Amino acid sequence: MLTLKNLSTTDRKRPLSNLDADLESGKIYTILGRTGAGKTELLRALMGLDGIADGRLELDGQDLAKRPVRQRQMSMVYQQFINYPHLTVLKNVAFPLRRQGYSAEDADERALSALTLVGLAGFEDRMPSELSGGQQQRVAIARAIVKKSRILLMDEPLANLDYKLREKLREEFPRLLAENADGIILYSTTEPAEAMQLGHEMIVMHEGQILAKGAPEEIFEAPATVEVAKLISDPPVSIVDGKVAAGRIILGATEFTPPPDLVLPANGPVHVGIRPDALSVGGDTTARVVLAEFSGSDTIVHLSLSFGSAVMLVEGIHEFVPDQTFPFLLDTSSLLLFSAEGTNITERRSNG
Repeated sequence: MLTLKNLSTTDRKRPLSNLDADLESGKIYTILGRTGAGKTELLRALMGLDGIADGRLELDGQDLAKRPVRQRQMSMVYQQFINYPHLTVLKNVAFPLRRQGYSAEDADERALSALTLVGLAGFEDRMPSELSGGQQQRVAIARAIVKKSRILLMDEPLANLDYKLREKLREEFPRLLAENADGIILYSTTEPAEAMQLGHEMIVMHEGQILAKGAPEEIFEAPATVEVAKLISDPPVSIVDGKVAAGRIILGATEFTPPPDLVLPANGPVHVGIRPDALSVGGDTTARVVLAEFSGSDTIVHLSLSFGSAVMLVEGIHEFVPDQTFPFLLDTSSLLLFSAEGTNITERRSNG
């Protein structure tokens, strides 16, 4: 187990503050956060590339912070690939194995297997300069995974690859763990869908702190704070100001009837989270289109409402133009309620 205890770093650009987490062997942990959230800084601190100002970093109860980088049983893949320009693709991947004492034959055999895994079989005799950027990134990934390190740190490693290859490599990550039962993978990303699909557990970071840690589906269904709610979906959950009064949810001048299973808090101000698919065309309340964009087979519509701004997700390709107005419906069954301080206070009655 890798343990962070009240961990803080000395990095001046994005210092990490009071991080606590237990990371179990045999699991993939996805670290979700916007650019600048501290994801890279966390991985660098684990690797030993950035200093620790306070707290402890332990591996199986042993102080990891005192070990030099080479003795930490870790490998790291950066978003920007790093390869040895004077070595062939095969020798790039075999290089760490040779340093570990493997024979040239064994190192090359393992390197070829790793290259096949990342879709580069047949490229082993090429030089890095003869590869595309995406191919060079795959070489870097192969060199990291071939070592079968105890901990594999991946800093947005697939961001520069095409969609099909990203999907293929994502499918392979669980197999990497299956071959190394004591292994731990930490994978950082800015994409909520990737974080939820890939990780056994998800860590949500913002401004150098861990806001949430747990099963992806649990964090999605019950985000702990307003900030977590904004981070865990794309398009994001829209947060608007409202209030609870007389058994109703009031947004601006519009009153909404809550679903039967939603337990309303005491009368007073609340922040209301509206999921993108909770809005649809229809009803008798007017919305104005600010911007519309396409995402795959969906249409994302940014709206100006009488009580704030919101994002609507519509299945299929539909034409919306700026300043267009239309009536909308709000499905209250998936609303999230937050206190004035931003803490999730959503409570639902059980069906039983």
